[in-house]
Amino acid sequence: MRFDLTDLRLLVAVAESGSLSRAAADFPIALSAASNRLRHMEHRLGLTLFTRHADGMTPTSDGRIALDHARRVLAEALQLNQALDSLAGRRRVTIKLAANTVANSTFLPPALGPFLIDYPDVDLQVEEQPSNEILQALQAGDIDIGVLDGNLPLSGIVSLPFRNDRLVLFVPAGHGLAARGHCQFHEALNYPFVGMPAERAMQHFVEEMATMLGRPLTVRVRAPSFFALAQLVTQGVGLAVMPEAAAQRHCAAMAAAIVTLDDSWATRELRLGVRSLDELSAQARQLVTYLTQTDTERAT
Repeated sequence: MRFDLTDLRLLVAVAESGSLSRAAADFPIALSAASNRLRHMEHRLGLTLFTRHADGMTPTSDGRIALDHARRVLAEALQLNQALDSLAGRRRVTIKLAANTVANSTFLPPALGPFLIDYPDVDLQVEEQPSNEILQALQAGDIDIGVLDGNLPLSGIVSLPFRNDRLVLFVPAGHGLAARGHCQFHEALNYPFVGMPAERAMQHFVEEMATMLGRPLTVRVRAPSFFALAQLVTQGVGLAVMPEAAAQRHCAAMAAAIVTLDDSWATRELRLGVRSLDELSAQARQLVTYLTQTDTERAT
């Protein structure tokens, strides 16, 4: 069965206007030509797509299914045209991406690099935000892609697996908790901490957990990066909470130890969210593909 885009546009126009004459006028196309196109389409299909009545036309059950597919095909055709126009003119495309602290500092850089190399005409606008703000931005259409805490009720968006994340304590090698290897967070609150700036998403979350336990975090100093935190910890300034991946990277080169947090909130699934895959540009959909690949898949 062969279709052309004009047939599909006419199908959608009749359904949205409820009238063949109004749809023909909007094209514009002669009413007789529009009527012939629709009649020939139904004949080729062997289906009645619309119920004709005195007030206009309404889709049949078969017509509603055909309309759903027609809209999808037309949306894909529009995106194809935009992508080809962009390639022909080498117009730069900007993708807006927001992620929480953990994703931004540990998991995203190795995933974004290969994408940016493969797509030199794409620029990324990357922001760090708390997960609840990322969800709101996705729902409002203010960003294209978000990486956020999967424990949130992710309503109104499409979410896909990204990575698993665990927060741990980074402590000096000779610290009393180092020998134990694990503890509850409330046990660590007897000690001073070094932290990231209070506005950083992960730091805000950790301090909120401490407040819920009735023991606000004692932060002796704040540093801008996990590397700076690790250096301060090994000098005995205090303990730090950081993602396990970052802790393992710094622990190998410093006199420090990793202590697992037994609290349920310390283990989180990171999800990749978009408002609608169909609404994304072709380049943004490619970025989703890169980000949802596992490390093993990228290596093969």
